[in-house]
Amino acid sequence: MVAKFVFITGGVVSSLGKGITAASLGRILKSRGVKVTALKLDPYINVDPGTMSPLQHGEVFVTQDGAETDLDLGHYERFMDVNLGQANNVTTGRIYWSILTKERRGDFLGGTIQVIPHITNEIKERIHRVAEASGADVIIVEIGGTVGDIESLPFLEAIRQMRSDVGRDSVMYLHVTLVPYLNAAGEAKTKPTQHSVKELRSIGIQPDVIVCRTQKPLSRDLRDKIALMCDVDRRAVIQNVDAESIYQLPVMLAEEGLDDIVLDRLKIEAPPADLEEWAQVAKRATKLQGDVTIAVVGKYVALHDAYMSVAEGLFHGGLTHQVHVNIRWVDSEDIELHGAEQALEGVDGVLVPGSFGYRGVEGKIQAITWARETKTPYFGICMGMQAAAIEIARNVAGLKEANSTEFVPDTPYPVIDLMPEQQGVVDMGGTMRLGSYPCALRVGTKTQAIYQDTLIFERHRHRFELNNQYRDVLEQAGFIASGLSPDERLVEIMELKDHPWFVGTQFHPEFQSRPNRPHPLFASFVGAAVEAKSRKMEDELVKENTGPVAHS
Repeated sequence: MVAKFVFITGGVVSSLGKGITAASLGRILKSRGVKVTALKLDPYINVDPGTMSPLQHGEVFVTQDGAETDLDLGHYERFMDVNLGQANNVTTGRIYWSILTKERRGDFLGGTIQVIPHITNEIKERIHRVAEASGADVIIVEIGGTVGDIESLPFLEAIRQMRSDVGRDSVMYLHVTLVPYLNAAGEAKTKPTQHSVKELRSIGIQPDVIVCRTQKPLSRDLRDKIALMCDVDRRAVIQNVDAESIYQLPVMLAEEGLDDIVLDRLKIEAPPADLEEWAQVAKRATKLQGDVTIAVVGKYVALHDAYMSVAEGLFHGGLTHQVHVNIRWVDSEDIELHGAEQALEGVDGVLVPGSFGYRGVEGKIQAITWARETKTPYFGICMGMQAAAIEIARNVAGLKEANSTEFVPDTPYPVIDLMPEQQGVVDMGGTMRLGSYPCALRVGTKTQAIYQDTLIFERHRHRFELNNQYRDVLEQAGFIASGLSPDERLVEIMELKDHPWFVGTQFHPEFQSRPNRPHPLFASFVGAAVEAKSRKMEDELVKENTGPVAHS
């Protein structure tokens, strides 16, 4: 079958959930036997988000092939249960980089380069490239930003041209917009949606479907009004009501008939949706019993999207044990000012995620000391493993000035050091150890028991590694290497003996966690937190029942 395209745009405001809508549509179509893939077109001029601050853009999602991409690709992978790659995230910077490289090479034969046709043709070529490489029946393409943004115009023009290029029956447009509810007036307002669609139509795109983000269900009259004013079928006005869990959305959109509309519009025949497994996930997500509190100690906690996949991994781990995971967001710089005990009191587990730079690291190290000494489950990811190695080197092995050469180049005890192949690398973007690498697990370790395997593949994003000169010192201190690269040159996982649960990984396991298939480390970590909370409750009960001893 020739590939068909669904283009998803957004209007009124950002963060309406275009990515979740795209991911949910992909999930539903996949449940109907349709082969799908997704592509994100980002209007910013950066080549990729790899050098952007997580406080501005959220997390950088790393794919199997080592691409640093937009966090929406994480939603696509988790919902569609597919592995995406470099080609599935295209930015303005990448488009212009390609065009200018061709121009310098003389490919345009001295011609004048213009947005139309050169930039738009490059965008369309990237879309077709994904279609051909994936062999998918339907390519879901999300355009970042909102309609009206000057940066988005070349992308919108390119997708407008696609309808003429591949035929009307092979292209449809889905517009996500806001229908705000005004409490003071006691009613929802359609005018923002009308204006957004008007803006979209002014550049030549008539939406086939309007997905309305709303706090409360839309009345029949409101749907009729939107359909009339925006010139779409009434059944193509889809409500996307605020939900308790994002994992409910595929089921909700299927109930709205979105997949039927898409398949009818694209003239694709497919069997009914089988969303039973997903419905069970969504049901479990709203029927959790009990809870645990996990402290996520980082320096980007002001924007929770900076740790999107970590939060999702913890949620997936909670689904395994049917508990709600309450995340306590802890700024590591606050720990440096006020100490770890005040910030971490009462938590059932501590997680230190990845980061770059020295700011806030000493606070993370204090948090690790607290977790180690109080026997609280600890999970260190990337920098979280490196900080744990520094903490144990300092406070257990007695190397008081131990550090990473990333922070203190002349430290006398460089427990963490630059990888040999990174020596002399100056460029920041895309130059790290990126993507999936194998890891051999040490038989008999806690980690090997968690994975129930001896060889795994996990995704990396880092420049610095554990310095092998200190491997023996750390092992003597009880911090053992439980996972190594197959050539035993690089330490991938470390775990602390004589502790209920203390594991650090050089890789990022959060990128492979799925709601229907939680990552083993996240599932085990949350399980350890459940046990820790249970032990604390038992200890408190014993104290209450013991009381003071009476003397005669």
